[in-house]
Amino acid sequence: MNMPDIRQLVPHSRQMVLLDRVLEADAERLCAEVRIHEASILAGADGVGSWVGIEYMAQAIAAHAGWLALQRGEEVKVGFLLGSRKYEANVASFALGSVLQVHVRRVLQSENGLGAFECRIDIVGGPANAAAATVTVFQPDNVNQFLKDGNVG
Repeated sequence: MNMPDIRQLVPHSRQMVLLDRVLEADAERLCAEVRIHEASILAGADGVGSWVGIEYMAQAIAAHAGWLALQRGEEVKVGFLLGSRKYEANVASFALGSVLQVHVRRVLQSENGLGAFECRIDIVGGPANAAAATVTVFQPDNVNQFLKDGNVG
């Protein structure tokens, strides 16, 4: 499957798109790739702290929403990370030179834009389930009206 450039799917400024590419996607799932290198945002001497994994997950969810929007011929819209349940990292950091696969699977989607995704990060050639969480997100129909009103649904 030929996937669009990640920057077409995630509505962030160029430097804040932390994912490198989408490997595969369907109506319920997406798998994205991140290569950890010295120039990676938030990288230190040992790599990227595993706490950044929650942002990788959130961006993979955004990429899924963007991919679905493009499939329907719609514009990619902004969404919001509401929180996570039980973010567990089994590594202290994602080491320089490692390649991560960020898997997201939609488990809940309501009409008002609230959604929940089961997420995990696998290190290619290393541990599976290096990090995992259930992530809750919100994507309003009209982000400008939502920000003006300040209410959900």
